[in-house]
Amino acid sequence: MTYVTFQPPTRANHPADAYHEAWRLLEDRAPKQALALLDPALEAEPSSSSLRTLRAWAYFQSAQLSRAEADLALLVDECPTDVWARFALGRVLERQSKYADALPHLRLAAVMSGDAEHEAGVLRVERRLAELPGGSYDDLL
Repeated sequence: MTYVTFQPPTRANHPADAYHEAWRLLEDRAPKQALALLDPALEAEPSSSSLRTLRAWAYFQSAQLSRAEADLALLVDECPTDVWARFALGRVLERQSKYADALPHLRLAAVMSGDAEHEAGVLRVERRLAELPGGSYDDLL
C-alpha cells in the first residue's frame, strides 16, 4: 500500500515569498524576472489581487501594455476604488494612445486621491485629445 502525505507549500515557492521577491525586482526595474515569479504564484493563488497588481506593474514596466490593461481592468472591476489600479489603467491606455478611454480613469484617480501627479495626467490627456484633428476642449466635458 502506498501512502501519500500532504506537502504544504515550502518557503521557497510560497506565493507570499514570490510577492516580496517580485516587489524587490520591480523596484530594481527587472520586470521579466518578476514575471517569472508572479505567473506561477498566480497559478497557485488565482484570486490574489496583490499578485495581479504586481503582475500589472511588471507588464507596464516591460511595455506589455495590452497584458497590463487586461490585469488592470480586472482589478478596477473588482475594486472600483483602487486608486493605484485606476490611475495605472489610465496610464496604460494613454501610452497606447487610447486617450478617450484613459481620461475617465485618470479623472477618477485624481478626484479620489487629490494627487498632483494624477491631476497632471488628466491635463496631459485632455491636451492630447484637444490636439487631435477635429478635437476641441468642449468635447472633453
